[in-house]
Amino acid sequence: TGVASEPMNTESSYLLGPEDVLKVAVWKDEHLTQEMVVRPDGMITFPLAGEVMAAGRTAEDVRLEITKRLTKYLPTPNVTVTVVKVQSYRIYVLGRVVKPGEYQAGHNTDVLQALSMAGGLTPYAAENDIKIIRRQNGTDEMVFPFRYGDARKGKDLEQNIVLQRGDVVMVP
Repeated sequence: TGVASEPMNTESSYLLGPEDVLKVAVWKDEHLTQEMVVRPDGMITFPLAGEVMAAGRTAEDVRLEITKRLTKYLPTPNVTVTVVKVQSYRIYVLGRVVKPGEYQAGHNTDVLQALSMAGGLTPYAAENDIKIIRRQNGTDEMVFPFRYGDARKGKDLEQNIVLQRGDVVMVP
């Protein structure tokens, strides 16, 4: 039997990516309150702060960077950065599932949830030969086996890992 761990604090641990929607607000200055989309190059542009790298950083990191830059123009800027919509967290479920394809997932989506998003396995799927393929540093691949039959019976649940941005769930 596994022990449940505490859920992650999504605001503080989530790393931003391209296409995520942010709301940046400066207290008592509605002209400096904007919603923006993280560009494909990972940057956002904010008035007075200029170009700020957002991708690969937390909302808190971006808030601190914008606050630092705004201190040149405002005495004590009170900045908040909120993730309005997560759009960069895509996973792929391929092979013998009802609806193979690309899926927008939350950053706590596990393998079973991804398979459910894809409509479940088809009758001829090799349920105990599923692989999760994770690319790290753009080139290195890690492969994690997943035995759906075991998970369905409540066995070996630690194999039901949380997926990361870009993971591929392959069902032969």
